Amino acid sequence: MNKEINLYQFQEPESSTYTYILADEQSREAVIIDPVIETVSRDVSFIQSMGLTLKYIIDTHLHADHITGSGELRRRTGAKITLSSEYHLSCPDIALNDGDELSFGSFKLKALSTPGHTAGCMSFYVEGMIFTGDCLLIRGCGRTDFQEGNSRELFYSVREKLFSLPDETIVYPAHDYKGKTSSTIGEEKTDNPRLNLSVTEEAFVTLMENLNFAYPKKILESIPANKLCGHGEQSSNI
Repeated sequence: MNKEINLYQFQEPESSTYTYILADEQSREAVIIDPVIETVSRDVSFIQSMGLTLKYIIDTHLHADHITGSGELRRRTGAKITLSSEYHLSCPDIALNDGDELSFGSFKLKALSTPGHTAGCMSFYVEGMIFTGDCLLIRGCGRTDFQEGNSRELFYSVREKLFSLPDETIVYPAHDYKGKTSSTIGEEKTDNPRLNLSVTEEAFVTLMENLNFAYPKKILESIPANKLCGHGEQSSNI
């Protein structure tokens, strides 16, 4: 029996967030990664039109730049919400630890703890693809100056965990701001200006501590909402 996984990539333009739907071709079981509240109707319509059964709703981390669509998706589909156990929240159905696996059809999505951008960041690996959230971006990485961010932890997460994957592994991040849709581990090892293999840990930490970025515009509303899975069960009009 041939196994085939289908990948669908969508973007929410205001926050430049990528949402991914992965589906087992034969069983039609699916998972969604990093949904955004404004695009829940789009995602549900797509899932229904493709004849998919949504099994898991996955947030790679507690987002600061948008409100997650996880709670509303759970209300509409009955799928289970997953989030890192590091956050110690009550709203997810499943609190994930490093190495845990989520099965859909004949596939297993493996959770990797990759903290640094936030304390609870996770990346997810399946079939030669790694979904890196804000830990590793295309030619960049997530910031480390709020939500218990830690530059040294991020450096370790990328260098020791993500860069240990095969070079041909396809990297799918939670954001891109320049229109790029994917990369590879091999490309990031050589071409990522912050984290390529010639950059030392101390140089990375110094760089990250001096970015002086403004906080995300939606941080004050996003973080409290996302601790409640986006207030989804109360969002029936979206």
